Amino acid sequence: MISLHEGKGSKVRKPAERVFTLGFTVVRCQPRIWRQLVVRESMWLSRLHDSIQVAFDWFDYQTHAFNLDDLRFGNPLKREELSIEDDRDVMLADLNLEQRERFTYGYHFGEGWQIDIKVEKIGPVEKKAFYPVCTGGERAGPPEDCGGIDAFHDMLACIKEPNTELGREWLEWLGPDYDPEACDLKKINEGLRKLGK
Repeated sequence: MISLHEGKGSKVRKPAERVFTLGFTVVRCQPRIWRQLVVRESMWLSRLHDSIQVAFDWFDYQTHAFNLDDLRFGNPLKREELSIEDDRDVMLADLNLEQRERFTYGYHFGEGWQIDIKVEKIGPVEKKAFYPVCTGGERAGPPEDCGGIDAFHDMLACIKEPNTELGREWLEWLGPDYDPEACDLKKINEGLRKLGK
């Protein structure tokens, strides 16, 4: 005889999905440039890369890698001295972040941008909330292809003197809308929403 309950599946409930509140700080940058993102643990690491690009107003022109102890995830690469696994194959849930205080993200290996990523909080998914979401930040991200951290600091000094030759050159290159003090959360979140489409 066939039970009426057959085929209805197990009553074992999956654990509720969590979200991570992550803090991102550009290493060695003064004054400090930072962002805070809340992301689902089911997010692919490649999508976290996309979110960082949006949050810092970068254009994904260059190579990148997430660094977790001796593990590297990013643009796949196999060389004798360096191996980077594909970040499209790894979810945040795979990284055991509840046991990890921080990890790093490297972008544009030639210029050497490093972002320290701190796991600030773990919590439940809120109903009707959109993820990822940027909940805080200060200052504009360093402009793409500005030459690395030292060149960026020089650039900031030069644009404070707009009547000098270097000041004019930098301002012309940056365009009239660049404001190093601006961090537009609304614009960042609009960009993050577009990632989901």
